[in-house]
Amino acid sequence: MNLTDLLSSSIGQTIVKNVSGQFGLDENQASSAVNVAIPVILAGLNKNAQTPDGAESLNNALESKHDGSLLDNIGSVLGGGNITDLLQDGGGILGHVFGNDVPKVESGVAQKTGISSDKIGPIIKMLAPVVMAYLGKEKTTNNVSAGGLGDLLGTMLGGGASQKRSRGGLLDMVTGFLDKDKDGSAIDDILDMLKK
Repeated sequence: MNLTDLLSSSIGQTIVKNVSGQFGLDENQASSAVNVAIPVILAGLNKNAQTPDGAESLNNALESKHDGSLLDNIGSVLGGGNITDLLQDGGGILGHVFGNDVPKVESGVAQKTGISSDKIGPIIKMLAPVVMAYLGKEKTTNNVSAGGLGDLLGTMLGGGASQKRSRGGLLDMVTGFLDKDKDGSAIDDILDMLKK
């Protein structure tokens, strides 16, 4: 399953409805937030998975905590009155993926979606464990080891020349995304992607 399939699936719709309800957004705003934030999180994970250490660290996280079981009861997890644990987990994931640049990523997503940063920050935190669960499920389904995570993430992002031409939009900007200007940081490239 790639990102387009996820976003248009019943899970994707459940995510959008819960983001809408939790943050007081209409469904179009919530959909925009989800459709921008999830590819950005995946792009950050993809960047990290390009090094052996990063791939191994991600693989360990997927095998120990993010096995995909969260998706089995996604509605109750996201719709629960107390999502503090989910947000805390999401904050940890984002800190690991983006380091000190989390505020820059939040600001970029806020600008792209037109939703205030004070709402976008928690939305991205809420989505990070969902993205990890989705990745964990795909890893298990496809029997992927640490060395194959970069390819799996590339496929999820819609990688591959033929898919790239047919998808368009934000997925094209994210597809195959790796530190384009080779400055050692992916954050500027993610922010550049968000400006398009």
